Amino acid sequence: GSFKYSSIVNVDISAPAKFELAQNYPNPFNPSTTIRYQLPVNSRITLKVFDMLGKEVTTLVNEEKLAGSYEITLNADKLSSGVYYYQLKTDNFVQTKKLALIK
Repeated sequence: GSFKYSSIVNVDISAPAKFELAQNYPNPFNPSTTIRYQLPVNSRITLKVFDMLGKEVTTLVNEEKLAGSYEITLNADKLSSGVYYYQLKTDNFVQTKKLALIK
């Protein structure tokens, strides 16, 4: 047999340009959904879920993270149907999005 090497491909992997909290997918969901976020610099972050009254339901992330893109799955088996909010918070960035759980 014969073989041929493929062309060299250069890939630039760099940190994201800005903080971003993406909309969860799928939304509405049952029983789990994926939340994506990105960090342009190393940061201490918290990612929390709150109910409609602002009561904290769960903390998904509470740690130092390196710059990059991340995703986490929220499993809502023990939550009741309704609208919830999730919030990404760092030293100099806060963003909140809404999600809907339908059982």
